[in-house]
Amino acid sequence: MSGKVWMVGAGPGNPELITVRGREVLDGAEVLVYDDSVSPDFLEWLPDGVEVLNVGSQPLLHAISEAEITHIMVEHARAGRNVVRLLGGDPFVFGPGVGEAAALAAAGVTFEVVPGVTSTVAAPAYAGIPILHPDLARSYAVLVGDAAGTSPESRADWPRLAQAVDTLVFVGAADNLPTLSALLVRHGRPASTPVAVVSWGTSARQQTIVGTLTDIAEQVRAAGLHPPAITVVGEVVRLREQLRWYDDRPLFGKRVLLTRTRGGASEIKRNLQAAGAEVVELPTNDLVDLLAPEIIGRVADALADGQYGWAIFSSVRAVDLFFRHLATLGRDARTFHATRILAAGPGTTEALAAQGIIADEVIENPTAAAVLGRLDDRDLNRRRVLLPRAEESQQDLLKGLRRTGAEVEDVPLYVSSVPRQPNREALAQLRRGEVDIVVFPASVAVTNLGKMLGNFDALRDVTVAVIGAITAETARRAGLRVDVSADPATPAGLVRALGQAIDSGASRRAQGVAAGAGN
Repeated sequence: MSGKVWMVGAGPGNPELITVRGREVLDGAEVLVYDDSVSPDFLEWLPDGVEVLNVGSQPLLHAISEAEITHIMVEHARAGRNVVRLLGGDPFVFGPGVGEAAALAAAGVTFEVVPGVTSTVAAPAYAGIPILHPDLARSYAVLVGDAAGTSPESRADWPRLAQAVDTLVFVGAADNLPTLSALLVRHGRPASTPVAVVSWGTSARQQTIVGTLTDIAEQVRAAGLHPPAITVVGEVVRLREQLRWYDDRPLFGKRVLLTRTRGGASEIKRNLQAAGAEVVELPTNDLVDLLAPEIIGRVADALADGQYGWAIFSSVRAVDLFFRHLATLGRDARTFHATRILAAGPGTTEALAAQGIIADEVIENPTAAAVLGRLDDRDLNRRRVLLPRAEESQQDLLKGLRRTGAEVEDVPLYVSSVPRQPNREALAQLRRGEVDIVVFPASVAVTNLGKMLGNFDALRDVTVAVIGAITAETARRAGLRVDVSADPATPAGLVRALGQAIDSGASRRAQGVAAGAGN
């Protein structure tokens, strides 16, 4: 039985701009073929077991030709596998998709084209520039960079093209701007025509330079802007200041190193990206599950019998792992029918609610002292307390509970270890001073990053942001300066606090400049 190939447009760079159909096809992939035009973030969405083939530029290896790429897809399809060819932008707009589809047809392989959002429209839109407008532009044309006349293959009819349409969009013309500008002016476009060059459009690295045909080449050179870039020529460029939205977000242009558990922290990442940050993920701890089946069985039976007065959950991870083990026994939230629940922190409260449990007590500031203070008047003496936790955490709380006379059922769920194969590029960016902000969602991330780096010298000029009072205290004990602490201790609270800190810093710098000007 033959398989099939899907030619899927990944969109202009931002993974969130893939179409619903494109995401559905990825979910059913058995083989993924992609190249350097596609963000590696797409790989996080793949189901387990997918064979991933990078046919882009590989260091120390020969470049893979279009014929070789097509051969790979044909062989896998003939073996009965579902192949997804993921291409940047739209498969049929200025890319290899047309040639590859033709080769698949010639080989008798069934294929389907899933259109994607093209960067020729998306990049200007993310810069606040519509390529069409009812008053300013009712027509547009899209050209490749070679249309600027720098190669014999250029076939643009410049005497007609320069004035035939209202908006001209060029792909890959950033290096040809002097020639492009001169050609347009020579053939009738006013030298004052506004021009915008958008580099790395729709990504956190997006940069937009605005000028005119007279000066755009010099402005781009002075700014050090590099491809990939989209160039827009026309009156619609004047709308940017009114319509810009993407690069006005609070964390735009900031590179954030997000420390996390391998496979975790996706909600924090989404919140940071929504605020405009470029997020570099650095797993700082691998989790080793410690909970034996006989222990969870005994604890579940005791819960069902109402033997615990209180259960204390102090982290989202503890909630997730405990309920995952509980589910293996065919049990759920009803097991806690006779037990009161204390949740330490907003994130833990939300995780419990997702499992069907509304906490009886919620501690916003989840320190051991705060928890003990809340429960001190609840007659902990001679009460049995369930404490599911990470092996290396909550030692102060454990000791404090026992001092009250409570009988503590200490249930270490997992232990965190430094990853055996760390993200070396992320660590290198931190050491090279290419990171603006480091985020610590948990105390263990602080401890393990210190082990990975050897010391915290690389964080001397970096904004340090934490989630939770315990994490903040751990960071300070390690000798770090805590610049931002999330309030509330949630991903959204973190982004809000970072935005306020950046605004405050910008305000202080502006006041300093003004004071200096007055002297």
